[in-house]
Amino acid sequence: MKRLLIAITSLLIICAGLAFGSNELQKTTGDTGSKVLNLYNWGDYIDPSLITKFQKETGYHVNVETFDSNEAMYTKIKQGGTNYDLTVPSDYMVQKMKQDKLLIPLDKSQLTGISNYGQDYMNKTFDPGNKYSLPYFWGTLGIIYNDKYIKKGSIAHWNQLWDKKYKNRIMLIDSARDIMGLSLISMGKSVNTTNTADLKAAKRKLDKLAPNVKAVVADEIKMYMAEGEAPLAVDWSGEAAEMMSQNSHLHYVVPTEGSNMWFDNLVIPKTAKHFTAIYKFLNFMSEPENAAKNAEYIGYSTPNTKAFKLLPKQIQTDKQFYPDQQVIDRLQVYKNLSQQKVEQYNDLYLEFKMKH
Repeated sequence: MKRLLIAITSLLIICAGLAFGSNELQKTTGDTGSKVLNLYNWGDYIDPSLITKFQKETGYHVNVETFDSNEAMYTKIKQGGTNYDLTVPSDYMVQKMKQDKLLIPLDKSQLTGISNYGQDYMNKTFDPGNKYSLPYFWGTLGIIYNDKYIKKGSIAHWNQLWDKKYKNRIMLIDSARDIMGLSLISMGKSVNTTNTADLKAAKRKLDKLAPNVKAVVADEIKMYMAEGEAPLAVDWSGEAAEMMSQNSHLHYVVPTEGSNMWFDNLVIPKTAKHFTAIYKFLNFMSEPENAAKNAEYIGYSTPNTKAFKLLPKQIQTDKQFYPDQQVIDRLQVYKNLSQQKVEQYNDLYLEFKMKH
């Protein structure tokens, strides 16, 4: 009898677990009710207080599911079976999703905050006329250094990373386009080159950088740099901002010869169902007060120029994250490449990465 009771109890627990799991699955793949918005976003990429504020103001419940790469997001939306109303691809992925007919055009007659965005951040090559996207955040790729080990102001160029004095002292973000890109820029080449000879030359140059590389890591790079584990790192501007908030000896610089300028964007995937909620949310996030609050929380640069004016002066004047126009003019935006070329970039990068 005791075994029978245990078996029955176990069965009831399993059934309850399955019911709970089904409920949670519905949450993650998107509630199909009429008073919801299903947001598919990068992890920790919106101020939670803004979600609360939006829900209170509109009565719409926001379901948030996260992804960790553009490619993972793309694959899930392409496969279907989800109810995402909004997602946040980067520049080249907007172009790819548009080409693959995975996006719904914006109805600009329902948008009330387009004029809040600066012209430097609109009408980019990946989405001419912003037919499908609104800019969410922008940023750069650069070098973070610790002034306890490296003289303040002495880092200004990508090529300095190859100096033998930095043997086993540099951390790199684990990103094929970015690491191949910095090598290409250091050679005066485009980050979007499809020239095989240029790509192989960039990889050979990276091989020469390998002795200086302490580690190739992802999110852990923030902890390591904040704790002073390495004097140098290559990472994105927003990640640098988070590191710097934890360690006053850290500084961020965009090399003078140029770098990548990236844009993350709000788009409507073909899976969208709740269009009233979608436009309420887009307009809510376009309001200067909300966009400024989000920028302070996330640490990346806002494309909303009216929001920028609401930011604290120390943020507005920080050239590390809001560089001068002459720096911006030298930045390059990634373009969507053919599958063959994406694989070539990835293969060459992996060959370099295997040296660690």
